[in-house]
Amino acid sequence: MPSLRLEGGRYYTGRLAAAVTRSKKARTYYVEAHVVGDLENYVDSSRAEAIRKAQARGRYDGVAGMRLVTRVSRGPKPTVYWCDRQGVTGRIALTEATADERMTWYTEGPEGPEPLWLWLNEMGLPFQPHSWNNVFTAANRRCRSVLDPEPERRLDPHRSRAPYATPHSCRHSFALYMLVVLHHLMDQRFGLSPEERRDYRLLYGDPWRMVQDLLGHAFLETTRERFLAPVADLQLRSLLTTAPPFLEGGRPAQGMDEVFARLAREAEGIQDIDAKLQVTPRTTG
Repeated sequence: MPSLRLEGGRYYTGRLAAAVTRSKKARTYYVEAHVVGDLENYVDSSRAEAIRKAQARGRYDGVAGMRLVTRVSRGPKPTVYWCDRQGVTGRIALTEATADERMTWYTEGPEGPEPLWLWLNEMGLPFQPHSWNNVFTAANRRCRSVLDPEPERRLDPHRSRAPYATPHSCRHSFALYMLVVLHHLMDQRFGLSPEERRDYRLLYGDPWRMVQDLLGHAFLETTRERFLAPVADLQLRSLLTTAPPFLEGGRPAQGMDEVFARLAREAEGIQDIDAKLQVTPRTTG
């Protein structure tokens, strides 16, 4: 996980090892500074509290397959050295360690073993990747109980005000956002002529291919047909020509709200959360 730097910075980069991605292809990810700060706050607060409670209750004493990490080498190919409870030692290249192997890694803290896995459950144990589906399911139920209290509204998806999200839909949202913003940057902010745009794409790649790389897809067709099918039949360029320009120092989201609102209105399968939560005031006479 990236760490905040004293000199600051708007975006931070991290590296996903091929062994932990679905495509088995390593790639770089980008995260805003405030998100890195939120993660560090989680590590120092909720996560630290879960570890203290687990240590006090002896939960780590019975963890099967625990491996205490003794050293991590530096350089272009870091290696993790570990020792298990029976004194057996081993090592593995960091890029080759799977998610299951990483969940067995612990470090010796002031009060005893502590997991190195970032996300922990309430018991202080590594949070299984597939468990995120349950987190989203519970959140969807809470949204529906609050925003769709009437039975008839729950039965009519067109009248529902409750958003519905899954881990995969977050990935779709990311892909759509990046595609629109990259098109905007290339066609408007840079003020490129057709010839300059062609040269730029030859040098840096088409926005579709940039999104493909960010998602880790092996084939461009996967990005186009599966992830961005809701906008495949839309003329993105015509949408972007009416988009408001970026303000100096402004964030892309501030200038692109109307573009995404139009996409949600014109393309099936895209949710506009702001529109869902907008309540029309009743008229009285």
